[in-house]
Amino acid sequence: MNRNTTGVVIALIVVAGGWYLLRGTPVSAPAAEAPAVDATTAAATTPSEVTITYTDQGFSPQNVSVAEGQTVTWVNQSSGSMWVASAAHPDHTVYDGTSRSAHCAAGYSGPVPFDECSAGASYRFTFDKAGTWKYHNHADASKFGSVTVTAAAAQN
Repeated sequence: MNRNTTGVVIALIVVAGGWYLLRGTPVSAPAAEAPAVDATTAAATTPSEVTITYTDQGFSPQNVSVAEGQTVTWVNQSSGSMWVASAAHPDHTVYDGTSRSAHCAAGYSGPVPFDECSAGASYRFTFDKAGTWKYHNHADASKFGSVTVTAAAAQN
């Protein structure tokens, strides 16, 4: 194989791997794996908001777990831009079932998407659907993570 062919093969492997990681297939957390916690304890020990910091190295923590109804805040502390978006890049269709072109369009009035629609210093989103939801920085899709949301019924 010559150098050009080798470079093309390596590029295809990298692109395919990135697609696999960011394709955003939601995975529901099995109820049997969720620890039994009474509602009083859950309310006292579960913070109402989780913060994820975005730096030049990526998201930290990259993966978090929250209860249904909790809010996650992403804060940009990098030297570049941050545009939090649900998987899969570049369409952002997994969480709310709309396409980025639809939910970021002027006049959109559907469900609030898990996508900030433009770069910003911080972004907040309240998760109301159980499952594991992948996200990425739309401005640099090599930076990504996931939010696992436990159903309210599994917490009782």
